[in-house]
Amino acid sequence: MMSIKKIGIIGSGTMGNGIAHVSALHGFQTVLLDLNETILKTAFNKITNNLNRQLEKGKIQKVELDQALTMVSLSTEYHDLHDCDVLIEAASEDELIKKKIFKLMDEFSKKDAILASNTSSISISELANVTKKPHKVIGMHFMNPVPIMQLVEVIKGKKTDQQSLDLITKLSIKLNKKPIECNDSPGFVSNRILMPMINEAIYCLMEGVGTKEAIDQIMHLGMAHPLGPLALSDLIGLDVCHDILEVLLQDLNDKKYMPCPLLTNMVKNGELGKKVGKGFYKYN
Repeated sequence: MMSIKKIGIIGSGTMGNGIAHVSALHGFQTVLLDLNETILKTAFNKITNNLNRQLEKGKIQKVELDQALTMVSLSTEYHDLHDCDVLIEAASEDELIKKKIFKLMDEFSKKDAILASNTSSISISELANVTKKPHKVIGMHFMNPVPIMQLVEVIKGKKTDQQSLDLITKLSIKLNKKPIECNDSPGFVSNRILMPMINEAIYCLMEGVGTKEAIDQIMHLGMAHPLGPLALSDLIGLDVCHDILEVLLQDLNDKKYMPCPLLTNMVKNGELGKKVGKGFYKYN
């Protein structure tokens, strides 16, 4: 079984820079790729700030922080991924965008490189179909915030081979995560269950069943959820929640997954949650 030493990450947003953070912190050479240098500098600053936050909390030592930052390289060129052992796509939740990226990953990666997706809901098998090595395509769904959350949902496509599954499982453990395997189905396990709950919470707010604070506190105190569903949707991104529900609606053909009109309107108005400073709550 090949040894994983270098990881390429395509997309430097919230999930991408979080994956790069964890990858570099655990000793992997990490290439973070995005469209332009401005986006990449913002991502690198985010990684630096989050590492400093871990240092302040005593989670890591200064030597670990310094070493991690030296492990990250930034690029706008797919050619720089040519010697990566694992490539992880972490772009927006749009099937056409992801398929375009997978074609490029396939073109520029070495023969035995594993092509992984951090998708929240899109079919791994469909992404694999645009490549010449579908047996090397797998889902590696991290949770937000990546440096804190333990789970990696490992999704096996129809053609994913056992070696790729074993390698990604071992990689996840080396990243200090807990890999749990599931099969390829819309939303997988995590979002197949989570998104209808969030959507129903938004309906409760829209229909006046309770205030946003009441809904979140009831789920927090009564169901032992660490974060209420409305606050959680702000953290995930309301646009991301909406996109996942649309995938579930389309692929499972069940109206129970139809996004709540309030969610749709908020996304149209640019109220996307914590990343823009306003969603169900306001953020500084």
